[in-house]
Amino acid sequence: MESHDVLADTAQLASYNMGLQVLFRMLTFGLNAFTLRYVSKEIIGIVNVRLTLLYSTVVFLAREAFRRACLSGNAKKNWTQTVNLLWLCVPLGVLWALLLGWVWLHMLEVPDPVLVPHYRSGVMLFGLSAVVELVAEPFWVLAQAHLFVRLKVLAESLSIICKCFLTVTLVVIYPHWGLLIFSVSQLLYTSLLVLCYVIYFLNFLGSPEAVRKSFPVCRVTELLPHVVKDQALLNWKQAKLTWSFFKQSFLKQILTEGERYVMTFLNVLNFGDQGVYDIVNNLGSLVARFIFLPIEESFYIFFAKVLERGNDIKQQKQEDVAIAATVLESLLKLVLLIGLTITVFGYAYSQLALDTYGGAMLSSGSGPSLLRCYSLYVLLLAVNGVTECFTFALMSKEQVDRYNLVMLALSITFLCISYYLTHWLGSMGFILANCFNMGLRIGHSVHYIYRYYRESSWRPLMGLLLSPWLILVYLICGVVTTFSEASLCCDKGWLARLAHIVVGCVCLMVTLTTVVFTETKLVHFIRTQLLSRYTKKET
Repeated sequence: MESHDVLADTAQLASYNMGLQVLFRMLTFGLNAFTLRYVSKEIIGIVNVRLTLLYSTVVFLAREAFRRACLSGNAKKNWTQTVNLLWLCVPLGVLWALLLGWVWLHMLEVPDPVLVPHYRSGVMLFGLSAVVELVAEPFWVLAQAHLFVRLKVLAESLSIICKCFLTVTLVVIYPHWGLLIFSVSQLLYTSLLVLCYVIYFLNFLGSPEAVRKSFPVCRVTELLPHVVKDQALLNWKQAKLTWSFFKQSFLKQILTEGERYVMTFLNVLNFGDQGVYDIVNNLGSLVARFIFLPIEESFYIFFAKVLERGNDIKQQKQEDVAIAATVLESLLKLVLLIGLTITVFGYAYSQLALDTYGGAMLSSGSGPSLLRCYSLYVLLLAVNGVTECFTFALMSKEQVDRYNLVMLALSITFLCISYYLTHWLGSMGFILANCFNMGLRIGHSVHYIYRYYRESSWRPLMGLLLSPWLILVYLICGVVTTFSEASLCCDKGWLARLAHIVVGCVCLMVTLTTVVFTETKLVHFIRTQLLSRYTKKET
C-alpha cells in the first residue's frame, strides 16, 4: 500500500475513532450524571478508581506489548506466527487477573459492606471481564492492521450502548445491588465486544470481498493457535520485540494510572474523595480522550507502516520521510491548538461545567480548582500523545530497551512526587505530578524527533510554534472569559450564566477565525490531505 493511501485510510480511521469516542464519552458522561443521583460517591469511587484500575491493569499488561509489536512492520508479515503470538495474551491475562484479584481482595482495604455491598463479587467480575476482552485480541489486531474502520465503531458502539442501558436499568430497579450493577454491566460490555468481532470475521473470511482484498487469512481456523509444517511456531524477532515492550508496559501503566495506584495502595484519599476526583478527572479528559487518543492510535499505525522501525532517516524512502514529516508537523500543530484552546477556555468555565454536571457536590470546594489545573494537563497530554506515537513507532528493540530505564526513573519520580504533593495539596497534587512527568516524557520524545530529522531538510517540530497574533488572541480571550466568570457566574442566575456562555462562544469564534488566517499550512493540510481523501473514501 502506498504512503498516500495509508495516510488516507489512517485519516478515515482517526475520524471514525473520534466519532466512536464522542459517543462513548457522551454516554459515559450522561451515565455518571444519572448515577450520581442514585448511588453514593463511595460506590462511584470504588468502581471508577479501584475496580476500573484492576480491569485496566490486567488488560494493559496482557495486551499492550503484543499490540505494539504486532502492528509494526509491513503487510507481508507471517500472520500465522503473529496470530499464535497474540493468543498468548489470554493465558497471560488469566495469570494477571488471578494475581491482581488476590491483591485487591486480601492486601487492600476492604470497604464497609453497608456503604459498598458486593465488593468481592465486583473484583471477580471485573477480573473476568478483562480476560474475556483479551479473547478478541487476534481479531482486533487484524482489523486494525488492515484498517477495518467501521468494525471497531460498530462493535464498541453496540457494546457501550448495551452496557449503559443495563446500568441505568439496574440502578433504577435494584440500587441496593451496589457494585454488582457495574460489574455485570462491564462483563456484558466485554462479552458483546468479543462476540461482534467473532461474528464479523465468521462472515468476512472466505467472502468475495476478502478475496478481492487479498486478505492474508482465509479460514476462521487460521485465527486460532495452530502449527504449520516446516514453519516456526512464532516469529522470534517479533516475540523479542514484544518482550521489550512488555517490560516497558509496567512502567507506562504506572505513569498512565499512577494517581489511581497511589489512591488505591497508599490510602491518601477516602473513597468519597476518590469518587469526586475521578468525576473531575473524567470530565477534564472528556475532549482529550475522544480526540487525542484516536489520533494517537490511528497515526501510530500510519508511522509504523510508512517508516521502517529501527532504520535511520538515510535508510528510509525519502518520499515516505517527507510525508511522515509533513503529517507529524501538522498533527503537532493541530493537537497543540486544540489543547491550548481547552486550557484557555477551561479555566473560566470549570465551575460552570461542574455545577451543571453534578450540582453543588462538585462545584463547591476543590472541584473547580481541580478542573482548571486539569485543563493545563490536557495541553501536555495532547502534545505527548503525538510525539510518543511517532517515537514508539520508529524505535528499534535496543532503543526500546534503553527507554525502559527512562520510564523506570519517571515512574519512581512520579510516585514520589504524587505522594508528597497529595499530602501537601490534596487531590491537586496528582494533577501537578502528572503535568511534571508528562513534561519530561515530551522532552524525551522531542529530543528523539529532533535527532531523527536533524540530518534532513525537514523540521516537523516547527509544528510546536504558533503565530504571535494567535498567541495574543489566546491571551485576550483568557482575560475576557476570566473577567466574565467573575462578573456573571455562577450564583447570579441563569441569565447571567447564559451571558457568560455567549461571551465564551464569541471569544471561541474569534480564536478559530484567527487560526484560519494565521495557520494556513495546517488548514491546507487538513483540507487537501485529510478531508478530501476522507470524502473520496466515503464516495
